[in-house]
Amino acid sequence: MGDFKMTNEALVIVDMSNDFVHDNGNLTAGKPAQEIVPYIMQTAEEFLTNGGTVVIAMDSHDENDPHFDLWPIHNVVGSWGHELYGDLKTWFKKNESHSNLLMIPKADYNAFFDTGLSEKLKERMIDKVHVVGVATDICVFLTTAGANSNKFKTVIHKRGVATFTKLGDVFINQAKALFHTEIIE
Repeated sequence: MGDFKMTNEALVIVDMSNDFVHDNGNLTAGKPAQEIVPYIMQTAEEFLTNGGTVVIAMDSHDENDPHFDLWPIHNVVGSWGHELYGDLKTWFKKNESHSNLLMIPKADYNAFFDTGLSEKLKERMIDKVHVVGVATDICVFLTTAGANSNKFKTVIHKRGVATFTKLGDVFINQAKALFHTEIIE
């Protein structure tokens, strides 16, 4: 990224929970998700150091959520599966009092749907949203769509996304074509 101010940019880290990343997670992307953690932490640190905003957007469900008619039970609020994965949890605890670090629970695939995220970012004069996390072809793609529909420029960091399917590149290319998303290799 370089040494410059990012005061008008936000990094949205999507669904990096134990259930989506840990080998024993209920809906895990496994090793591909684990491999992106160092890149996400480095990028998040760079954002905070350079005046950017970092948002942890976390899938958050109640035990009887109808969402589980479609998916295995995952990210139940208060459970081990809902916690940030590994070193990300440590990084968050170290930085959680930072004024530019936000935790946003989400009940939908899109971190902008019914969360107030758009308003929070606009209050901070953000105009560009970078997206990393899992799953590339579901929540990352739909969060990018949500950012676009809320009039933010969008960026996907290819080294910072993973999925449990083989469709990751297809959805990255769709984001580029449909939303003019910048792709950082």
